Amino acid sequence: MALGISIGERIGDEEEARRRAMENATDNVRVAMPGKIADFDSKAQTATILPLIREYIRGEWVEFPPLLDVPCFFPRAGGYCLTFPVKKGDECLVIFNDMCIDAWWQSGDVQNQLEARRHDLSDAMALLGITSVPQAVKDYSVNSVRLRNEDNDSYFEIVDDTKTINISGAENIHIQSEKAVNINATSDIDIKSSANININGSGNIAINSVADITISAQGNLTLLSNGAMDINSNTSITLNAPQITQNLT
Repeated sequence: MALGISIGERIGDEEEARRRAMENATDNVRVAMPGKIADFDSKAQTATILPLIREYIRGEWVEFPPLLDVPCFFPRAGGYCLTFPVKKGDECLVIFNDMCIDAWWQSGDVQNQLEARRHDLSDAMALLGITSVPQAVKDYSVNSVRLRNEDNDSYFEIVDDTKTINISGAENIHIQSEKAVNINATSDIDIKSSANININGSGNIAINSVADITISAQGNLTLLSNGAMDINSNTSITLNAPQITQNLT
């Protein structure tokens, strides 16, 4: 005659079954994890990403498979965007959406889910810029907003205390406009170079000041214009260079 199962044993078995069912459900739910760029598609702005956290499954550490066609986040709104030259090895944070994003990603706008799934590895997005301690930004500026390279030798910054804007280029700085470029100041404007200074214009060139105008170069100073060239000051005009060339056509 088989012994009956006690109420305590029955409740224990039911609780264990519920616990295992909950574990099985949560084992396949993803929220976020750090990753590393393996490949980047600049046209689609998607990446192949290697997850950087292993998971302990059935007594061993298991690596996740590469995540394919992951959309990457870049600040963008109002017809403007900020882009980065994403490189292999860049770290990021990967988030996993509540629902299947395939139809939205392919077509945009409001879409129905192509597959009923929750927080799946297939629905990842990458937030670039979040890094581990070894990859933290070096020479971090604490008193300015700075757009810079990681070597910190080329940057654009707005300094908080002095309300100053600094532009520094490791090699060259180019300013190009299809129309006018205006430089206005209520105080001094200094143009200094340890090499040549070239001012070229296919139209008129005008430099006007109610105070002194000083242009100095340790190399050659060349002023070229296909139109008129006017340099006007209510006080003095000084051009300093080993050789000064002025050409008007």
